[in-house]
Amino acid sequence: MSIASSGLITTNREPLATYHTYEEAQKTVDYLSDHGFPVKGTLIVGVGLRSVEQVVARMTYLRAAGWGALSGAWFGLLIGLFFGIFAARPGAWLTLLLWGLLWGAVAGAIFGLIAHAVHGGRRDFVSESSLVADRYEVLVESEHAARAHELIRKPAG
Repeated sequence: MSIASSGLITTNREPLATYHTYEEAQKTVDYLSDHGFPVKGTLIVGVGLRSVEQVVARMTYLRAAGWGALSGAWFGLLIGLFFGIFAARPGAWLTLLLWGLLWGAVAGAIFGLIAHAVHGGRRDFVSESSLVADRYEVLVESEHAARAHELIRKPAG
């Protein structure tokens, strides 16, 4: 079943073309735009979506502490900077910044270790999630469909 026939957000839109990759669909919309086509309201619709989770590493206590320390260091840096701005003594901001960084890293590492231990080995890996479509349909507003078809049929050059 085509997304154009599903009627969700596609009312008053017609299918122009179908592609295997998002980049191909994007190139078509860019081509239309470059040739003066009113692209406002044009849709690129991913059809047949799947969630893909790619495992990139094993989560160890050392890695959990490292990621926690890194996150905590950023937060501590922010807090140190905030207190440093309002420091009464000139030059104290650098000291506050460094102490915030240090204590943030320590607290983050501890939190990372605790969070990993609480999972009890149920998720001992790091992964990246993404959505992948089987195909991408370009839909244009019905009133401009004839012009869009004409433009993409023209030979390049």
